[in-house]
Amino acid sequence: MQSLSTGGKPRILAIDVLRGLSLFGIFLVNMFSFHSPYLYYNPYEWWKTSQDLTIYSWIDVFVQASFYPLFAMMFGFGVAMQYAKAREHGRSFTWTGIRRFTFLLLLGLVHAFFIWPGDILFNYAVYGFFLLLFLRFSGRMLLIVGLVLLFMPAVLLSMLLMLAAYTDPYNALYWTDIASVSQSIAAYGSGSYMEITTQRIHDWMNANLVDGGFLFPFISIFPHLIIGAGAYKLNVVDKWTTHPKKTMFTFLVFFIAGLLLKGVPYVLDRNNIAYMYVQDSIGGPILAISYAVLIVLVCTFQWPKKMLQPFAAAGKMSLTNYLMQSVIGTLLFYQYGLGYYGQITILTSIWICVSIFAVQVIVSNLWLERFKRGPMESLWHTITYGTGRK
Repeated sequence: MQSLSTGGKPRILAIDVLRGLSLFGIFLVNMFSFHSPYLYYNPYEWWKTSQDLTIYSWIDVFVQASFYPLFAMMFGFGVAMQYAKAREHGRSFTWTGIRRFTFLLLLGLVHAFFIWPGDILFNYAVYGFFLLLFLRFSGRMLLIVGLVLLFMPAVLLSMLLMLAAYTDPYNALYWTDIASVSQSIAAYGSGSYMEITTQRIHDWMNANLVDGGFLFPFISIFPHLIIGAGAYKLNVVDKWTTHPKKTMFTFLVFFIAGLLLKGVPYVLDRNNIAYMYVQDSIGGPILAISYAVLIVLVCTFQWPKKMLQPFAAAGKMSLTNYLMQSVIGTLLFYQYGLGYYGQITILTSIWICVSIFAVQVIVSNLWLERFKRGPMESLWHTITYGTGRK
């Protein structure tokens, strides 16, 4: 499992473990969109049983909006690592990055329009291009820029939303879009492949071009890429590893702060959009950082490290596994598959998610015993570098 990464340094196990666990957390949340019109309903109106509502609350606090930031940070971390490797060998990374992100952008569009509309690859590619402009900066500067871009808009928008909620509480409530819910159920639950594809494009357009347009992905994804790149340049993994007491204190501070912020809607009003925005845009990333600190710390101990090591294989094959989750999820729930859209409980969906991911972990480990990269990772590498570079 210890392959070379950059400059002859051993691959950092904790980073691959973080990618793998992040992939699982993202899958848990994405599962809602696979089996129900999650984009358009208020979960506390949609789920009726106390069991479903309790499970959703746990996922909402501990998982939702905390694992995609973590994965985005790891994405930025990896890009900075590749940039450093290119510089060490006297090569420019710019055109390499352009080829990598162009492939990812096209793959994201295919994924969004023909498999599942909740695609994240397109956004990673778009903001990956922007990240190329920042890679020459120091780690400290990257971290400052990333934190400012992340928290300044989040705090300002939170204040504006809370002010709006105070002046007009009715319009601040989180409503279910009944027409869009019905349209989604009709398309995914009983529509033809063309009708499903039309709905996919409609959903993707709503999420990426209508609701928040360019601004929301910019302030919710791009800063995490910069923070991850800064973390690599500042060598934070080694620093966390060599100072375990300080690292544990850092984890506790971020974990407690993250939980308090994630719990705001449950203390004040879980149907209020302003409090939900505070929960996701501020609490989510802070809790994500605490998870990163904890995993790096845990990976310094032998037995926990061995227990987490299988997840590293899933992380090394994150692109393959992410796409397969979408293929399997849509085949289970869409009409052209088994057609269980809108027909299962949250508990059932979690067991499905855990089962699928467990198989992915096993298959990833078996695959990497024979091959250096996953199937999609190999294709990505070949398109980026050609066939001459191993």
